[in-house]
Amino acid sequence: MLKGQKGITLVALVITIIVLIILAGISISLVLGENGLFNKARQGAENYAVAANEESAQTANVVGYVNNEGWKTQE
Repeated sequence: MLKGQKGITLVALVITIIVLIILAGISISLVLGENGLFNKARQGAENYAVAANEESAQTANVVGYVNNEGWKTQE
């Protein structure tokens, strides 16, 4: 810049705004997109629910086995 000029130029301001708009678009895409954070969190919750149901079923099977047959030890 020249000695008497102070502040930023219009070109620098426009470039800064364009870069911020691009970064905002990328951020929104990462959060709300098809493979975004919200969809990953929803899928994780569904996977957790399925795993919890499978674990409950396996626990019920083990309890039924223990109550009906007992643990058999080798002598």
